[in-house]
Amino acid sequence: MTVREPWKIVRLLAFTQIVSWGSLYYAFAIVALDIQRELGWRTDIVFGAFSLSLLVAGLAATPAGMLIDRIGGRVVMTTGSLLAGLGMIGVGLSHSLAMYFGAWTLIGIAMAMTLYEAAFATINREFTHASRKGISVLTLFGGLASTVFWPLTLKLNTLYGWRDTLLIYGAMHLALCMPLHALLAAGVRRARQVTAHASRSFTLHEALREPAFWKLAFAFSTNLFIFSALSVHLIPLLQRFGHSVAAAVLVSMLIGPMQVAGRVGEMVFAHRVRPQAVGILTFSMLPAALGALLLLGEQQIAVAVFCILYGMSNGILTIVRGIVPQALFGRENYGAIAGALAGPSLLSKAAGPLAAAAFVEYNASPAWLVGILFAVSILSLGCFLAAIRSRSGAAAMATAD
Repeated sequence: MTVREPWKIVRLLAFTQIVSWGSLYYAFAIVALDIQRELGWRTDIVFGAFSLSLLVAGLAATPAGMLIDRIGGRVVMTTGSLLAGLGMIGVGLSHSLAMYFGAWTLIGIAMAMTLYEAAFATINREFTHASRKGISVLTLFGGLASTVFWPLTLKLNTLYGWRDTLLIYGAMHLALCMPLHALLAAGVRRARQVTAHASRSFTLHEALREPAFWKLAFAFSTNLFIFSALSVHLIPLLQRFGHSVAAAVLVSMLIGPMQVAGRVGEMVFAHRVRPQAVGILTFSMLPAALGALLLLGEQQIAVAVFCILYGMSNGILTIVRGIVPQALFGRENYGAIAGALAGPSLLSKAAGPLAAAAFVEYNASPAWLVGILFAVSILSLGCFLAAIRSRSGAAAMATAD
């Protein structure tokens, strides 16, 4: 039996996205120190394998998207869950560097085949209408991954240790996600309704020749560079501004709910607004957030404003990454183009924490790091504006739904 009704597909993918993001991405932060403690490896080795998985995911994103465009999500995402399960089990059984790095390489391939870009491409392929709404709903559920899996991983790690925790997660991919992905429809994509004002879709080769593509790729990757850097360094950064650990953690708890609030707001209020306009708002909120922190970082109210804007921007950005490529380059080759756009972003995601650590090592002043990230956010906004205003992007614009 396969599932073809679009909203049933979204519900199915909502569950698998929570499990996939929670186990493949978020769980590592909880178990990493225990891995290092037991195996006696250096920090850069333990974390370097995780960064390698993000690098591999970036390289594999375009081929995975091309396959989904051609044959649908069932084979690609089912295979991804198989690789995810084997990779998780491999890390859990690792005693050598070769096995550890090999398992994380498998996980990187699995990320490209199971996480947001693959799910977005699957939704785009199956929806004749309202794919934008489907993507928005999926990100709303996917945003629960850290909320569910951070405490779950902490509990399992406390009870059973990191090895058994990862073995349990590997079994979840094999016993739950793989069968669910196997229920996805296969075969010929649903027919599109052609409208008089719709333009043809770009092929991947044509998109790669467009300046708008590279401007958009740079905008997404620099934006994600900032988020990945702050995901690791935010609490220490707030401490250097003079806030206590308890205060820094407390105010940082605003970020998660604001991500959800941003996604809900996009669904409720922005569903009739062009994706490009939503993108402008999203990219503008990040420099506003960093500007408040840069100017008034010692004040708790400014930190709260930062967390609110930063969280909302981060939450909506996931939707923007799903809907803007479709608006600029069309739907027919969405998976391949979105995968190609995701590659540089995943590389930036891997590089962000390391680069921020180097900045802090050079100069520990919090204003120094925030100032650099603020400049990057302005550059990111400028590239996004240039991408959507370029003549080629405007000429290529197609109705999303």
